[in-house]
Amino acid sequence: MHILVATDAQWVLDEVIAALGGGDTRFTIVSNGRDVVGTVNESSPDIAVLDLQIGSMGAMAVTMDLRLDHSGGLAPYVPVLMLLDRTADVHMARRSGANGWIIKPLDALRLRRAVSTVVSGGSYTEPLPPVDFPVAQVDSIDESSPESADSLAN
Repeated sequence: MHILVATDAQWVLDEVIAALGGGDTRFTIVSNGRDVVGTVNESSPDIAVLDLQIGSMGAMAVTMDLRLDHSGGLAPYVPVLMLLDRTADVHMARRSGANGWIIKPLDALRLRRAVSTVVSGGSYTEPLPPVDFPVAQVDSIDESSPESADSLAN
C-alpha cells in the first residue's frame, strides 16, 4: 500500500508510520499542504492521511482541492483520512469531502482500522462524544389551579 502523509508535526508522522508501517507499505511525506495535489498527481497513493494543519494550507482546503481537481479530470481520485484536533472540526471534514476522520490523540488500532476502511471504499467516522447539557430543575405545577394555568400562559 502507498500512503501519502501530509503533516508538519514530527510526532504525528512518527505515530502514523509506527501504526501503519510494514513490509509492503511505502510512504510519501509532505510537510506543506500546497504540495499535496502535485504529489498525488505524481505518485497516485492509495490513501492520503492529512493532518488538520499542514504548513500554510490545512486538510480541509487540501481535500477540497483534491475533490475539485478530480471532478475536473485533473487529478486521480484518492481517498482522504483526516486527523482532526477536536470534535468541532468534524463538520468541516464532512463538508470538505473527506472519506473519514480520526480525532486526536491517535492510536494504532484506530488508525489501522480507519485506513483499512477508507482504502476499501468505506467511510470511517468516529462517534461524537455526548454533550452534557445542564437540565433546569422545574418545580411541580398544579394544573388544576387557575394561578398555575395563568403562569403557564405567560
